[in-house]
Amino acid sequence: MASIKNLKKDINYVLGDVITYTLDVATLKNEAKKADPIVDEAIEAFDNLIARVNANNVENKKAHYKAIHKDLEEKAKELVDKANAI
Repeated sequence: MASIKNLKKDINYVLGDVITYTLDVATLKNEAKKADPIVDEAIEAFDNLIARVNANNVENKKAHYKAIHKDLEEKAKELVDKANAI
């Protein structure tokens, strides 16, 4: 992990792309209402991940940030799968 700044950028870009992709898929399939829960879940995931990055009481910072990055990847994959299922 290069830096906390880059991790925050990754979280922002990845979840932003997931939201954009979800809205595009929903629009193409004329199911705009089905995208709302997925977008809400992405925003909630963003808030949770950023809060974890900003936590100060961490013993092993390297492992903590790696776990956050892994959780980001898993959550993004889960959200894209949900978007594809619309």
